[in-house]
Amino acid sequence: MPPLFHLKIISPERVEFDGEVDSLIAPAEDGYVGILANHAPLLATLGEGDLTLSGPQVRHSRYHIRGDGFLEVHQNRAVILTQRVEAGG
Repeated sequence: MPPLFHLKIISPERVEFDGEVDSLIAPAEDGYVGILANHAPLLATLGEGDLTLSGPQVRHSRYHIRGDGFLEVHQNRAVILTQRVEAGG
């Protein structure tokens, strides 16, 4: 089993996801960025696009960000703040 990190996806309405994942692909402003466990600290602006997750607690492997957002990665934790996000698969 690949190493895991904690991911939280938050919109103004609710916490959409809060759990352990082994990978995340997110739509950064200048292109997609991939995150794995033990990633270097990162702060990125997100644009509209698909989030792809994998891991043991993942109910939906895809989410769609509508509007802008931010991604912060630090100490094996990742947080996505976005205006609107929808589960998509």
